[in-house]
Amino acid sequence: MKFKKDFLRYELDLPHSAKENKIVDNTRWSIVHEIVFEHEGKFYQTCYSRGATERQEEAPWEYEDEVECVEVEQVEKVVKVWEPVQ
Repeated sequence: MKFKKDFLRYELDLPHSAKENKIVDNTRWSIVHEIVFEHEGKFYQTCYSRGATERQEEAPWEYEDEVECVEVEQVEKVVKVWEPVQ
């Protein structure tokens, strides 16, 4: 689903009001975030980037008019990890 950038920023107050916000990548000039947000009882996931330094003035979705978002649902997963023997 596509949302207008201004709707996400000003009506939904994203990325500040996101249910989840995590850093998933970085480039020389930007830090890429992945967020999950709720709208009309459904949850959506999308990415945005911000400038990596105070000199990199980049707002979320600055170069997009419409933002592609994927509907998501929360699922429980079991993860196995290796830990030192005590």
